[in-house]
Amino acid sequence: MQKILGYMRKAIQEFDLIQDGDRITVGVSGGKDSLVLLKGLFMLKRFIGINYDIVAITLDPCFGGEEGDYSSVAQMCEEMGIEYVLKRTQIGPIVFDVRQESNPCSLCARMRRGALHDAAKEAGCNKIALGHNYDDAVETFVMNLFNEGRIGCFSPKSYLSRKDLTLIRPLVFAPEKEIRKAAAKNGLKVVKSKCPADGNTSRQKTKEFLLSREKEDPGFTDRLFGAMRRAGIDGWGFKSK
Repeated sequence: MQKILGYMRKAIQEFDLIQDGDRITVGVSGGKDSLVLLKGLFMLKRFIGINYDIVAITLDPCFGGEEGDYSSVAQMCEEMGIEYVLKRTQIGPIVFDVRQESNPCSLCARMRRGALHDAAKEAGCNKIALGHNYDDAVETFVMNLFNEGRIGCFSPKSYLSRKDLTLIRPLVFAPEKEIRKAAAKNGLKVVKSKCPADGNTSRQKTKEFLLSREKEDPGFTDRLFGAMRRAGIDGWGFKSK
């Protein structure tokens, strides 16, 4: 986890993500990113010099009308002494069975965001930590450019005035391959997604496009990320000296 902790510490310091007294909801889907994020925030507390609390929250979409098994996440939280909240929702049935969305990811994401914001407020948290990584940032930038014709990305940190919540993304400097390695080396038990659209999304196609370009032109992804930072879009600019 040492590499991951280094990436997280850099993001926290560069984007001023965490302050003393923060009570942080970690959105834990059960995927590798959210599990590594949870483990990383737990480990960082020991030496980063910032006093904060963590609450792990899982929203079960109940895809196919069936409850997911998150017992491994609950056990992980118990071992670390972290409060864990599991909320069952009807997001899966609504998106796929009731609405039968042609673009299910968009509605699902909106519903999950709203439910997580409400759950964080109920838990008395002022911040929500999400597991978006370095690759997610570049993919989002490319998707916005080619799918929507606009230049933009999610921000490392953003304030939601209507909810009085701040969203933070401490893994934005961590490449997905390093997160995958950390999850395996630390024996983190990933909960496999049961989403019917898994592996057949616009993001997956963008991921494959970037992998192909990277093979043909090594450094392609890094240059895109550098362009985002130099342009300073959506809070990605470099910290002033």
